[in-house]
Amino acid sequence: MPPPLIQTTGVSKVYGARRAPVRALDGIDLAIEGGEFVAIMGPSGSGKSTLMNLLGFLDRPTEGSYLFAGEDVGAFGHDRLATHRNRHLGFVFQGFNLLARATATENVALPLVYRGLGRHERERKAAAALDSVGLGHRQRHRPQQLSGGEQQRVAVARAVVGEPLLLLADEPTGAVDSATGLDILALFQGLNDAGRTIVLITHDRFVAEHAKRIVSLRDGRLVGDDRVAAPRRAADGRDGEPA
Repeated sequence: MPPPLIQTTGVSKVYGARRAPVRALDGIDLAIEGGEFVAIMGPSGSGKSTLMNLLGFLDRPTEGSYLFAGEDVGAFGHDRLATHRNRHLGFVFQGFNLLARATATENVALPLVYRGLGRHERERKAAAALDSVGLGHRQRHRPQQLSGGEQQRVAVARAVVGEPLLLLADEPTGAVDSATGLDILALFQGLNDAGRTIVLITHDRFVAEHAKRIVSLRDGRLVGDDRVAAPRRAADGRDGEPA
């Protein structure tokens, strides 16, 4: 049986000087199997974004261990971290983070540049990724020519174009209206149904209930880890947010 895709043991993150330390994470034990759809939920200051940065190889824990697909991330040097981040992780952020002067295809193809793929292969893969998120007809459009929801779909296509082992989404519905947010959640559910492992960071329980498991943080500690018996389905954006 393969090891969990993610396994943290006693992970803590401390910022600041010794006299006034801020413990952003405190002893997090967490295991996530390949193919799961997990929401990490908590209020502002709970440590959820810090945890995402650690899981995404963007930061290192002060204490504890992190195994990714059975490998000890703490033993990775800077270059190996960068290589693993590019090859095995995809990121979706609240603010889209698209290049304004680049087309949708160019934005999606960007991670493939660092893999050394030729232009034709990059464009082929980017076109397929855009088609998979319903934007095959928008390949030559630039961000300012796209709606907020379309820009977020481009960001999702960019995150999955390299077929990562893990998709990390940080408040991906935070910059769009509720109907568009449901479209994005439906997209994530479709990706997970196809086998993609997704970790979604959110402060919103309604959003979290679209995942199959909710991990709750408060004051840097893990205070809940619950399976969702019947996740909300956001198919086609018609889930119907409660009044």
